[in-house]
Amino acid sequence: MQKLFDRQSAIITGAGQGIGFEIARQLALQGASVILNDVDETLAQQASAKISEQGGTCYAIAGDAADTVFIQRMVDEAVQRFGALTIVIANAGITLFADFFDYKPEALQRVMSVNLSGSFFLAQAAAKQMRNQQSGGSILFMSSVTGHQAHKNLAAYSMTKAGLEMLAKNLVIELSPYKISVNAVAPGATVTERTSEDVEYDKTWSRITPMGRPATVSDIANAALFLVSPLSRHITGQSLVIDGGWTSVSPSPY
Repeated sequence: MQKLFDRQSAIITGAGQGIGFEIARQLALQGASVILNDVDETLAQQASAKISEQGGTCYAIAGDAADTVFIQRMVDEAVQRFGALTIVIANAGITLFADFFDYKPEALQRVMSVNLSGSFFLAQAAAKQMRNQQSGGSILFMSSVTGHQAHKNLAAYSMTKAGLEMLAKNLVIELSPYKISVNAVAPGATVTERTSEDVEYDKTWSRITPMGRPATVSDIANAALFLVSPLSRHITGQSLVIDGGWTSVSPSPY
């Protein structure tokens, strides 16, 4: 039986665990051949092995998704292994909490480098490849509800996430002539390995989220897969918030 992503090939960054891993897993199990990236080589290899064990086609490639040389290497690897590149999901990102008055230049530069520059140049490298292929493609940025609503100690992070949504909108002009769609998803509070370290996380976000719970990684992955699938070919330049209604009311978790 034909799968939704048969004959599709994808790169997803920052996918060793959490939302990125679940997106990579679902893409692979629905037929895509996947290059899975993470800066942590052990995480990348373990994640790829899990997906392969479940029957998906997935290859790990460890490295810094903010490094333009490495970004090109990922694109080249996808083309070498799969013959083409049709889907790119710029999921890698870092969150550095700090009071605005105390935020350090080096912290700002790192957040900007990974969240904005890495996503920008991954999209650029992928779009060049897709343009050469002349068969279209899909690019997806990972934004956040903090790009829509103020959140304490996240001024730098929020700035980058809002920037990614504007980048998705602006690239419509550049990429539409080549049948390349470009969108963003903006997750709200989501239960992952990282957030589960906070024992109050689920309780707090269940209390202040209108739908009564934080998101699961599957909630975010389902939306991401829709936006890079053939089902959304006429959707581009959009940002989809997935937060159980939190941005409609926006109570602080503090």
